[in-house]
Amino acid sequence: MAVRFPEEEKLYKVLSEHANYGGGPKNSANCDENGEAFQLDFLQDKPLLAQRVQEYMAWDKNPQTLKSLRKLIDCKSTDSLSKVLETRLQFGTAGLRGVMGAGFNAMNDLVIIQTTQGFLKYLQTQFKEEDLLTRGVVIGYDARHGSLRFATLAANVFAKHGTLVYLYPKICPTPWVPYAVTLFKCCAGIMVTASHNPKDDNGYKVYWENGAQIISPHDKGIQAKILENLKPWEGVWDVDADSLLGSQAILDPYGPVFDGYYGDIIGKEFGCNRLKNELSNLKIAYTPMHGVGLHYMQHAFQLAGLKPFYPVNEQAQPDPDFPTVRFPNPEEGKSALNLSIQTANREGCTLILANDPDADRLAVAEKLPSGEWKIFNGNEIGALLGWWCLENWKSKNGTDLRFVYMIASTVSSKILTRMSDIEGFMCDETLTGFKWMGNLAYDLKLVGRHLLFAFEEAIGFMVGTTVLDKDGISAGLRVAEMAVQLEKDGLTLNQQLIKIYEKYGFHTTRNGYFLCHEPQVIVSLFDGLRSMENGGYPTQLANGKYKITRVRDLTTGFDSGEKNQEATLPTSKGSQMITFYFDNGLVATLRTSGTEPKIKYYTELCGEARHRDWDALKNTLNDMVDTIIRDWIEPTKWGLLLPPTDE
Repeated sequence: MAVRFPEEEKLYKVLSEHANYGGGPKNSANCDENGEAFQLDFLQDKPLLAQRVQEYMAWDKNPQTLKSLRKLIDCKSTDSLSKVLETRLQFGTAGLRGVMGAGFNAMNDLVIIQTTQGFLKYLQTQFKEEDLLTRGVVIGYDARHGSLRFATLAANVFAKHGTLVYLYPKICPTPWVPYAVTLFKCCAGIMVTASHNPKDDNGYKVYWENGAQIISPHDKGIQAKILENLKPWEGVWDVDADSLLGSQAILDPYGPVFDGYYGDIIGKEFGCNRLKNELSNLKIAYTPMHGVGLHYMQHAFQLAGLKPFYPVNEQAQPDPDFPTVRFPNPEEGKSALNLSIQTANREGCTLILANDPDADRLAVAEKLPSGEWKIFNGNEIGALLGWWCLENWKSKNGTDLRFVYMIASTVSSKILTRMSDIEGFMCDETLTGFKWMGNLAYDLKLVGRHLLFAFEEAIGFMVGTTVLDKDGISAGLRVAEMAVQLEKDGLTLNQQLIKIYEKYGFHTTRNGYFLCHEPQVIVSLFDGLRSMENGGYPTQLANGKYKITRVRDLTTGFDSGEKNQEATLPTSKGSQMITFYFDNGLVATLRTSGTEPKIKYYTELCGEARHRDWDALKNTLNDMVDTIIRDWIEPTKWGLLLPPTDE
């Protein structure tokens, strides 16, 4: 029996106003949705493009995107039509992500329908019909433009073709989709979000039945099925609010997920010390960065006994235009946290927590005794949370850590590895992305291992295994509790970070990126690195000042550090990633982003615990990174763009 939505009237209104584009005139050749003819004579020498135009105009029923494409046709904009129609968004392990607009190469209603049809067809090859009917899929969405619409279209495709759908009745954090997958034992999950991307973007993120993001070969299988099912099926455009909300195939997951999720993060993973939390006078400011996080973080604080935080009012409510920031990404640092700092100073707060718009990432800042604000980078937060998780485990389970694990991505700090060497737990490394860490965490659970913590430097943190993906809500709660305990002990987060470095060695990092919108430039840059010295990889930096001891190339599969010179981590010819290991301990990785037009660099220099001249290590790091940028990346030569800044 279907469970009625708690906010059914609100959802009904939205669906009634925006959902049903079906039932209009049927498109004929060279006619748009209104039956008006359009001329393609200017494409006589481009038959494939003309065919793509005809297909899109025949299949799409969204008046806005049809109007946009009709303008390109009327203006005979051959180049623009080719750009949006002759290639299409590729479904990968991150699902889909791109700018919203008309065409097969953008996020829009038609592409969502095509993607969902292909995904369903792939699921039918992996699961029994009964599983799809009784276990189904869960679908969530953030507050971006188009997210509810895309989620509704996807739900309609599934529901009308024999698949149970758990559709959230309101915006939710991304972690609530993988959590629901495991809670309801679903076959898969979909989250409609573009996370911290610019406001014009959206995305379609997919989880498998284990609650982790999909990895290969699922992505390839889904992409193949999408291409086999491009023409919209009968009835998929006919999204009727009454039939959708009354459908026996649409269920509301919100209540059970609310109870289960908070029960797990408050009690199961660690157990909150409510008395300490209630007695603390620590004042905290919080921003959801115009996203979904406010009420979800408020519930976490309330249930854990923490004093209410001070919200950044200008960013507290969902706003898909993100009006107060250039990019809704707290990882950007001070430029993204200016309003948070103003709120904290005004209210007398000493700690800032910030989620990105879909609440799966967490940024942290702390007011120093000097009055300045320290914005912790992802590696520093990872060191603090790793230490905190370890201390909590030992206090409850003792010091036998043989079956205890932590995980970090290969471009993140090696601080957890150094901790594991001293403390005796196991530490593993994966490729960049929580799809790898989530799946490894699942495999470890199957063999009775206890995963305490996983992180990546891009402010993504997974505390425990309640959610097999990064989770900004649970991570924010853990940082708040850690700060409360440290305050009771007379310490700040920054002071505890120093104590960690004193015990495990100073780890200093410098990461950054350049923008590049030309794929061939990226290929040429990386190929240049592969042939820099005598047709091979470089062996030194700065005219021999720094020696390279190992090179690992996860694009080609080469690793000079392995006996057979073959990399042990998974490789991908579709992306660029080279890591250089130096004789002084520096590790430098250059890679492309899977979701943004960026060339990223990650560097870390690790000192021994006895090495206390931290300024010397920082100077060495900066000298090496400056040289890597000047001599290897060569931004001027390749026309690379610096990251934009609000300052």
